[in-house]
Amino acid sequence: MPLQIGTRLGAYDILEKLGAGGMGEVYRARDSKLNRDVAIKVLPEALARDPAALARFEREAQAVAALSHPNILAIHDFAAQGATVYAVTELLEGETLRARMGGQPLPVRKAVEYGIHIVRGISAAHERGIVHRDLKPENIFVTRDGVVKILDFGLAKTPAIAGAASAATGAGETRMADTAAGTVMGTAGYMSPEQVRAQPLDQRTDIFSFGAILYEMLTGRRAFTGDSQVETMNAILTADPPEFGEINPALPASLDRVVRRCLEKQPADRFHSAHDLAIALEALSGSSHSTTAAAAVAAAAGPRKVPFATAVVLALVAGAAALVGGHLLWAPPASNAPEFQRLTYRRGLIWYSRMMPDAATMLYSAVWDNGPLRLYSTRADSPDSSSLPYVNADVVAISSKGELALVANRTILNAFARPGTLQRATLGGASRDVLENVQDADWMPDGSTLAVTHFVDNTFKLEFPIGHVVYQTSGWITDPRVSRDGASIAFLDHPLLGDDRGAVAIIDASGKMRKISGDCESVQGLAWSPDGSEVWYTCSDKGLSRSLDASTLQGRQRTLVRVPGSMMLGGVARDGTVLLSHEIARRGVAGMARGDTSERDLSWLDWTQPKALSDDGSTLLLTEEGEGGGPGYSIYLRKLDGSPAVKLGTGEGLDLSRDGKWVIAQKLEPAPAQLFLLPTGAGDARAITNDAITHDDARFLADGTRFVFRGAEPGKAPRVWVQSLSGGSPTPITPEGVVGILPTPDGTRVLARDHGIRKLYRIDGKGAPEPLKFIDNDAEGIIRFTEDDRAALVVGPRRRDGSVDVVRLDFSNGTRTPVRTIRPVPEAVGTARVGQVLMTPDGAAYVQGYGVTQSDLFLLKGIH
Repeated sequence: MPLQIGTRLGAYDILEKLGAGGMGEVYRARDSKLNRDVAIKVLPEALARDPAALARFEREAQAVAALSHPNILAIHDFAAQGATVYAVTELLEGETLRARMGGQPLPVRKAVEYGIHIVRGISAAHERGIVHRDLKPENIFVTRDGVVKILDFGLAKTPAIAGAASAATGAGETRMADTAAGTVMGTAGYMSPEQVRAQPLDQRTDIFSFGAILYEMLTGRRAFTGDSQVETMNAILTADPPEFGEINPALPASLDRVVRRCLEKQPADRFHSAHDLAIALEALSGSSHSTTAAAAVAAAAGPRKVPFATAVVLALVAGAAALVGGHLLWAPPASNAPEFQRLTYRRGLIWYSRMMPDAATMLYSAVWDNGPLRLYSTRADSPDSSSLPYVNADVVAISSKGELALVANRTILNAFARPGTLQRATLGGASRDVLENVQDADWMPDGSTLAVTHFVDNTFKLEFPIGHVVYQTSGWITDPRVSRDGASIAFLDHPLLGDDRGAVAIIDASGKMRKISGDCESVQGLAWSPDGSEVWYTCSDKGLSRSLDASTLQGRQRTLVRVPGSMMLGGVARDGTVLLSHEIARRGVAGMARGDTSERDLSWLDWTQPKALSDDGSTLLLTEEGEGGGPGYSIYLRKLDGSPAVKLGTGEGLDLSRDGKWVIAQKLEPAPAQLFLLPTGAGDARAITNDAITHDDARFLADGTRFVFRGAEPGKAPRVWVQSLSGGSPTPITPEGVVGILPTPDGTRVLARDHGIRKLYRIDGKGAPEPLKFIDNDAEGIIRFTEDDRAALVVGPRRRDGSVDVVRLDFSNGTRTPVRTIRPVPEAVGTARVGQVLMTPDGAAYVQGYGVTQSDLFLLKGIH
């Protein structure tokens, strides 16, 4: 029964009717709690009376609501009032894609832009196991500000009432309740062949439907038509739509090839994922201006000719226009487009890259095919790389005379800070040690000595040159680059250990420093411009997609080039040639719950970091630090049974209380970073620190009333502190420079490192610290203490295959009892090793972090 205008449904006042269809009636309503307009969809009586269908609809609505993606209609609520069942969504202003097309083709650039929006939404849903199965122009909405939203995402699984199709579709809907073989579902004209045959479906059915939509946007014609539904379905099974050249010769042939790959009859011949499809479209976004990009992606669209990932990366760097957030940022004419030349062709991760003085030979350190870290050389006139006699070493600088500065045998402090032994070597010759605990270095102009970032007493110091400290920080420092006159040094200043956010700074030998860039959420790689008037660096203002940016010495900033994926600057030659690596990477989490016999992937978005595991092994605290996490990151809880993650708020999660009701979290901006409490259920977040200390990490104590944290006062080295959750001033536990925040289960002591030696410090400050017995301080890591305080779970050194053993170390006699062996996640590329490990006290459940990374090295010319 239709709702009466002016009536109230839950917390929502009904304002007007917007429309009706097979999936129910839609109304504009006012949310009285949050004071905003929303859309209310009242579900059909047939669905509301079916308990199984209703439960399934609610589960799917919850899954879609958890996506929180800008290209998917947001679902705010799902509820019932009496016999009325309704869903509350965001209210959109604009028109459907069907209305936007109006039976005519869209401009190529606009069609591709809309297509990228759609595919990004599809990709986000597919990553959560949600398949739409009824994509069509009526289910795609274009807002007044040009944002594309996918409607009814995932709801095509529910029953539908016949005869609800819009007259504009020209074909009725044939959706049914389930997806088992023998059930036909979808909309004629946009179904995949497997839908027509009523076969089981996966995410590739959406790729086919999208291909039909993109074809229609570009040509103004439907890809598959017939005088009846049966004839339309037969066309889907047996016919191919006319090529673009037959309809409009001005349409790019490369786009035609992408569309045809989407429309392959066999799912295996289509794009393997919506993510791959999105990359191809992003590369083509400037195809009308770049024949090079068109040719590259045209090759990629042929599944039997060129490996897709290789062809797409070629297209990305062939001068095609780059897109960020679906908006065109840079599309110069081909004659002015920068020229990229690929130098490497293997699978793996590139760490550092540098140019020899003649700029004809490039050196780089890489982990290829999950082998050891090695140093390689290559030239622009050859696709081959030669291995150099340096293993487990990075090339960090090359002097004007061609002498190498290497950092070897790095110690992993966290994901980014990895100091090692600074070495000097002539190319191909033996190396000699110079200085321990160096993160990065650069040569002085005459090549006589170096400037370094030096990790001393748990503090990073910038020495310009070696031995002369001009700056120190409680965070960390990378990429020191000495100016050509030797008067100053530019560097990347990272305020937080374990996080690559930061800014570009310049300092002279007297210690006079100034920041010349804005804050980057991710920044790695820095060099002086050819004339020395700017500093060039690779920076992302959101997520992980670093662009190549420049700042003058006065702080004026500009973007030089941006491409999908992330870049890391290696060097800039005198003629302006740029050496950089292009990287597509993500971080994930895998683990086993109690009773599991195999690992389950527990990743959520694109850069999932494990932070805490509940003692019973049921709940995992995650922080999303990539594009999906947004500015300032996002905090999630996820069950180890694989059910959807629940977003708690913005910030970086640090620890989960023993009762599971609270999270200690870190607010990264504004500096200095502060801590707050975030409820996992009902309740409000509240600050627990507000002072001049930079708070870097924290853990709850057993009594539930206090916490310990790692923090640094201005100008001082970090130390460990204890503070009440109710407020007040913190009390230091360890001396400056002694850090580590793993508390014992009884809450009386905290484990910290003093000059590399693990010691237990009493939280009440009484007595001398007690060295931890039987532990190998150099090779073993402590996961956690057992509940009786008599032992700890210890992770040993990584084997050659990347696996680690976890043992129970008894502090009374040093006995090591095997607990389990953890092996790398099979799909991990470039970093095939076990990352951070969290485990329950009895070892019955655990999680591990992992990475999937693909890097390629390029030369870039034509930057101005």
